[in-house]
Amino acid sequence: MHYKPSEIEPKWQKKWNEEKTFSYNGKNSGKKKYYILEMFPYPSGKLHMGHVRNYSIGDVVARYHFRKGFDVLHPMGWDAFGLPAENAAIENKIPPARWTYSNIEAMRERFRQLGFSYDWDREIATCSPEYYRWEQRFFIEMFNKDLVYKKKNEVNWCPQCNTVLANEQVEDGVCWRHGTPVTKKKIEQWYFKITEYAQELLETLNDMPGWPDHVKDMQRNWIGKSTGTYIDFKFEGRDENVTVFTTRPDTLMGVTFASMAVEHPMAAEIIERSPQKEEMNEFVGEVKKLHENMRDDAYEKKGVFTGEYLIHPVSEEKIPLYFANFVLADYGTGVVMAVPAHDQRDFEFATKYGLPVKVVIRPEDGEFFEPLKEAYTEPGVMVNSGRFNGLLSEKGKEAVSNHLVETGCGKTGVNYRLRDWGISRQRFWGTPIPMINCEKCGTVPEKVENLPVKLPEDVDFSGSTSPLKDMLEFYETECPVCGNKAKRETDTMDTFVESSWYHMKYCDPHSENEPFSRFEVDHSMPVDKYIGGVEHAVMHLLYTRFFTKVLCDLGYVSFREPVKDLLTQGMVCMETYSVNGEYLYPEEVAFENGLYRQIGTGREVKVGRVEKMSKSKKNVVDPVKLIGKYGADTARLFVLFASPPEKDLEWSEEGVEGCSRFLNRVWNIVTANIDIIKGSKEITEPPASKGRDLWAKTHETIKKVSDDIERFHFNTAISAIMELVNASYKFELCTDETKDVLAEALRSVILLLNPFAPHITEELAEMCGMPAVAKQKMPEVNKRALEKSEILIVVQVNGKVRDRLMLPADISTEDVEKEVRSRDYSRFLKSGEIKKLIYVPGKLVNVVG
Repeated sequence: MHYKPSEIEPKWQKKWNEEKTFSYNGKNSGKKKYYILEMFPYPSGKLHMGHVRNYSIGDVVARYHFRKGFDVLHPMGWDAFGLPAENAAIENKIPPARWTYSNIEAMRERFRQLGFSYDWDREIATCSPEYYRWEQRFFIEMFNKDLVYKKKNEVNWCPQCNTVLANEQVEDGVCWRHGTPVTKKKIEQWYFKITEYAQELLETLNDMPGWPDHVKDMQRNWIGKSTGTYIDFKFEGRDENVTVFTTRPDTLMGVTFASMAVEHPMAAEIIERSPQKEEMNEFVGEVKKLHENMRDDAYEKKGVFTGEYLIHPVSEEKIPLYFANFVLADYGTGVVMAVPAHDQRDFEFATKYGLPVKVVIRPEDGEFFEPLKEAYTEPGVMVNSGRFNGLLSEKGKEAVSNHLVETGCGKTGVNYRLRDWGISRQRFWGTPIPMINCEKCGTVPEKVENLPVKLPEDVDFSGSTSPLKDMLEFYETECPVCGNKAKRETDTMDTFVESSWYHMKYCDPHSENEPFSRFEVDHSMPVDKYIGGVEHAVMHLLYTRFFTKVLCDLGYVSFREPVKDLLTQGMVCMETYSVNGEYLYPEEVAFENGLYRQIGTGREVKVGRVEKMSKSKKNVVDPVKLIGKYGADTARLFVLFASPPEKDLEWSEEGVEGCSRFLNRVWNIVTANIDIIKGSKEITEPPASKGRDLWAKTHETIKKVSDDIERFHFNTAISAIMELVNASYKFELCTDETKDVLAEALRSVILLLNPFAPHITEELAEMCGMPAVAKQKMPEVNKRALEKSEILIVVQVNGKVRDRLMLPADISTEDVEKEVRSRDYSRFLKSGEIKKLIYVPGKLVNVVG
């Protein structure tokens, strides 16, 4: 009787699907709910090992909680809008919808092959009008609440995507999707007012203990709250001023110049009246090539004098105004007061252009040397600051700010790095923005009763831009206010909008008259455990928090945070193989005589460093082939055993084979003892000495596996099961009681291994006459089995381990000391005799002498 995954696994997948084993019942179930969710995938049609790992992690948690008696919500759906479908449509000359739905079919089948415990009746696809109609309704209600607006602005533009990118979608100056350098472009865009929620988004991070600290820190940094002072500087000779924001008003008297972003609204006017117009325009062009995310300390600070001066609000000195490449128009006010003595960037700029450096803060204690070799950036005592001399920095900040407020030159306030979320995309395959442009009424929302504004699905997609702009049947319409001819908006929404609320739709996926039942969503939410990549920390995970707060304010939900606990899983990594700079797939490489060689050519292969699996570098493994060779349970077991979930996993063919051998060992020992398992009796009393160790090992394993699953320590849980299997192989049968002990151990192996390898364990359970494992409770620990008859006491002599004693578990302190003193440790004692004994009950004795 051999283990045949190709026969076993489809059998159980079919059974689970037909019996709806993993259905969620919701509010009326009478059970405590548990909502486990993995970030839903884009339906590319192909599975990769990252999918296998991410969704296997979630499946362990789901199956465990099913068997702990929870009503488990474990849904699956598809983040179905986006550029890849458009690119495929252009390449294959098929509508994006057809390509997308075909891929969904393929991926659904792949997920079923892996045995994931999804409630498929709750499946959603964000490209379905039944889904995005509610998103359009949310948009309209946000517009009516002044949380949506449209304005012309300079935006991030990806020439390859041919669309706008949000700030969060630009990484080191390139498109997050495929690495194309991002440029700037001025166009009209729709924005969500995420900045209205900046303070709450920041504050509530402190009440989210289930989120990793590094994710919360990333969000804090992205929101970027600064408390400080807004200061007005007048232009010399003109009745105009500019405002700067500073967190160091105590350094105001050290300002020797000011720096302005080239994108500042006043910049064009300043350039127009300058005699150095040509030089300035050349500089502006150069700076605009530096994307804001690249503006860090790694590049040379450059500037050009504008020819204009500002007037210092306290000293009334003339301050030269420069355009500078390190000042950002959308951070702060786009103008910076420069204090070179106390800001390193300003110090470098002043040194480069020969500008004055004025010290206004000295250390409270210690020496201070001038001229400065670098900026002094610490707090201290104010000097060279007139009426503020002698004040410590913190007091000085307050005094300077109060003076500016009293004289009408400033105000205190808060500044955020976070900017409103630009959600317009100049692409086709996305949710149509439900707005209408009327010459008489302006821009107005579509009537709610007319939703959804449907995206044409059967469309000729031959160009590189959105066909909506050329489809009269789409954009020609009537104004919902006056009835005159009008035009629909042809931009679509950022796909991150769909993923900002999908977890709520799972709670009530088939509602027809409302987005979802508040009764059901308030019961099921928040998500108890959310699993996904850390790369979404300041995009999806920030947006979904914002959207949840908005939906709460609109009256759709009663909670303000969508996720209770978050797990950011590591990547699946593998070494790369190449010949003469050309990458090879792993199956093209063989290890021969101590060298890696290309199969077929025999050329020596260079083995590169271990890095994230990537199609471009061919260091990938096809999960379908892996399942075909070893079975889904082996694939699942490897990705769960090889590394803790939050760490990167290094691919190892040997590791996969090891997991396959282990499952075969489980199969063999269980099938060899089926009659014993079927004929065994429940153990109610501790067995005799010959069975006691395995009985104790069984219940130690039950406790450890349950504890480790709760802590997401899957690798150590699996290791514990492996140890129990090894102990079972070594166990000698000699009485009926020992048969019962072995039977309990093997039943426990089946029950404990099931969340990790569900197919083989269900098959073995059926063969042994056990009920379906998915419907059985997790095994419970018999506390009597954990009671030790003996304990190990370590003996240290002057701090070094010299002996180990097995003593009765209930031994007294006096008897421990008698036992130690009865032994000869004199050769380890400087004095030759014991002077003192220090006993740590149940653990060790320290002998001093």
